[in-house]
Amino acid sequence: EVCDITNIKPNMLIFQIQPNEGIFLEMGIKRPGMRLLVENAKMDFSYSGTWSGKLAEAYERLLLDILNGDSTLFTRTDEVEAEWKLVQPIIEKYDHIKPDGYLPESWGLKQADSLFDGTNGQWRNC
Repeated sequence: EVCDITNIKPNMLIFQIQPNEGIFLEMGIKRPGMRLLVENAKMDFSYSGTWSGKLAEAYERLLLDILNGDSTLFTRTDEVEAEWKLVQPIIEKYDHIKPDGYLPESWGLKQADSLFDGTNGQWRNC
């Protein structure tokens, strides 16, 4: 058997947000040698797996930044104005928009699957 690609999984770059922040990369790697054997490999980084101690919660971090005078994580005025320029037309037409509902704790709207039309992408629940 020269080529076995039956177990190849798609490459994935995963950003995980609170409470366990991290970045993970899963990819198919060719094993050294003359045969084409691909194995799945994982590279991962998580704050909790790298450093001990409790990380600040999102708002806790922002409040500490305010007290310390650090504006790094805050939005500048020109950014806010650009955001409002984008959002204001939506707000003005809001009464005419009828959003589709979905059940709590469900995967959401089936229409969201159309975001992956023409691709091999799919939603993933980690």
